[in-house]
Amino acid sequence: MSEALTILHQDEHLVAVHKPAGLLVHRSALARGEREFLLQRLRDQLGQRVYPVHRLDRPTSGAMIFALSKAAAARLADAFTERRVTKRYLAVVRGVGPEHDWLDYPLREEDGTRPKAEMPAMEALTEVRRLDSVELPVQVDRYPQSRYSLMQASPVTGRRHQIRRHLSQRGYPIIGDAKHGKGNHNRFFKERLACPRLLLAAVCLAFDHPFEAYRLTLSCALDAPMSALFERFGWGGHLPVNGTSLSAPNLEPSA
Repeated sequence: MSEALTILHQDEHLVAVHKPAGLLVHRSALARGEREFLLQRLRDQLGQRVYPVHRLDRPTSGAMIFALSKAAAARLADAFTERRVTKRYLAVVRGVGPEHDWLDYPLREEDGTRPKAEMPAMEALTEVRRLDSVELPVQVDRYPQSRYSLMQASPVTGRRHQIRRHLSQRGYPIIGDAKHGKGNHNRFFKERLACPRLLLAAVCLAFDHPFEAYRLTLSCALDAPMSALFERFGWGGHLPVNGTSLSAPNLEPSA
């Protein structure tokens, strides 16, 4: 029997959960042979139908919202489409990342339906900040020391694999990213630091409630492997905790 999902927030209109790394959100053509999905697990745990309103990549963990009715699903989906949801991620990358930067690189879709070169390049914008860094006396690449950074990423747009592709293009691939990262660093973290997963987690979502007059901010803790790594690197002060806060709604127009 699967372990119960961590509920971050629940009311009559929506539920927010911690999606484990490696778990697909729902069935798709690319998921042949898979038997376990977040949507079905949450539905069975709550005993009612749930509606996805946004997505997280399979290897990414963190906060994810589901609506509990079609009306709530429509409003929440609109909020994501219209960029009225603030999203914050934490990522561990190779190298010493920029203190602050806007990554503005158009991206082509990667949906597998046709060659990426035939897809149109779409606007993609991510704000990144370096929160901390560490230097290890271990040669993983060509240098005698290896440097890694803790980056905060806030995507403005929502392209597929946007944070992973943007950081890789900027020269700071996320550890554990098999497609856009560096294999030798991924193996080092898996074999020497007990971190076999993509080190990317959605730790905060903030949005106006679809039916109530307040803004809901959700904070999501990291899983055990990432938490242990943060403590090992001296980054314990950056560990998020599960929590919910309410504030006045955002009355500014969307971008």
